[in-house]
Amino acid sequence: MIDVRRLQILRLVHQKGTVTAAARAAHLTPSAVSQQIRLLAREVGVDLLERRGRRVRLTDAAHTLLAHADVLYAQWERARADLDAHARGAAGTVRMCGFATALASVVVPAVLRLAEARPGVAARMREAETGECFDLLLAGEADIAVVAPTAESPPVDDPRFEQFPLLEDPQDLLVAAGHRLAGRDSVALAEAAAEPWIAAPESLDWHRMIVAACAAAGFAPRVAHEAREWNAICALVAGGFGVCLLPRLAPLPAHHGLVRVPLRGDPAPTRRILACVRRGGARAAATAHGLAALREVARGLPPPLVPPCRDPGHDARTDLPPHRHRR
Repeated sequence: MIDVRRLQILRLVHQKGTVTAAARAAHLTPSAVSQQIRLLAREVGVDLLERRGRRVRLTDAAHTLLAHADVLYAQWERARADLDAHARGAAGTVRMCGFATALASVVVPAVLRLAEARPGVAARMREAETGECFDLLLAGEADIAVVAPTAESPPVDDPRFEQFPLLEDPQDLLVAAGHRLAGRDSVALAEAAAEPWIAAPESLDWHRMIVAACAAAGFAPRVAHEAREWNAICALVAGGFGVCLLPRLAPLPAHHGLVRVPLRGDPAPTRRILACVRRGGARAAATAHGLAALREVARGLPPPLVPPCRDPGHDARTDLPPHRHRR
């Protein structure tokens, strides 16, 4: 018999590259991760780790096991979903995570909708960067992640995950009210190439998205100041210290003298927002209702936030009834 939880640990070691990084993602100690891998090796009868100098690496046998682990774990997720339906029916708990803008604009409204339409389903929410969201799914600490994939994210055909499109989020150029571009109906991003830029620290997804958008427009942004929170970024822009990109999904603070200028281009800078689950996990009743709530919220967002065409994996039977606003 194989403990599928230990397979998850092996997958984390492979994804993160080291035992220490896997332990951090799984909220375990490195010795606990190594112990789990040793127990798994005993279960399957082959060595899974080998030492190379001061480091350890996965053996060829471990890579062979990983090739089967994706299929095994996806089937286990389906089995758990089917068993959960017998045990709970339409009840249960769905754990959602997402980056800050998506949490505020999509996840929270979806949980409110879910509470009204499916009162037997409880929800727990957690803010996390996109990279951490995939780690939380893989570690079994989240059921649904709302993500804006970056170049470092798993590909859409990654066998560990199922990824469903929610909406397209256009980017605007954020400038101070007195800026030379503030009165324009739209601008090309390249027109801001010589401007000082406000950006998030390099470790955050938003920094990478700004750099990628500017690179596609043919320049590298000159980052003059860094800030993590939107309030701080908006204050810096309003003070004339630089410009920034602002996703259409993010509200503009009313108390700052700011203008969001739509960007034009072919294509115009935008980010795709996805809902992601472990492969096979979408069949669990609570997770299916959570996904349905997210789709309903995405479809109800005002233009020009553009929900994509219905994805092939969408099951209309999980859609929620029409939302009634609470009085």
